[in-house]
Amino acid sequence: MSLVAKLSAEVLVVAPHDKHHGVWVGRPHHISNVSPSRMPKVDLHAGEWGTVGSVVVWHYVIDGKDYVAKEVVEAINEENNTITYRVIEGDVLQEYKSFKMPKYL
Repeated sequence: MSLVAKLSAEVLVVAPHDKHHGVWVGRPHHISNVSPSRMPKVDLHAGEWGTVGSVVVWHYVIDGKDYVAKEVVEAINEENNTITYRVIEGDVLQEYKSFKMPKYL
């Protein structure tokens, strides 16, 4: 048996759209500057920032507990302002067999 679910959230960001998109696509390591209590560290594991195929390691905190997710950038669509990450290692895979996160910016 498999579990398929869709989780959606909206977050108010007080920044110009192009800067917000630029951070998620080309400089995700700056997210830890914006929210250090929730996302204390973002590292580039392989590739180059802002390129398809690069591997990003996210260190995040939920309810005071530290988690890690290693993700590969699967797609970047500049026209539609989207980026898609697929988790390849980390805590979330203890609960799910696969986990993909498209971000619509």
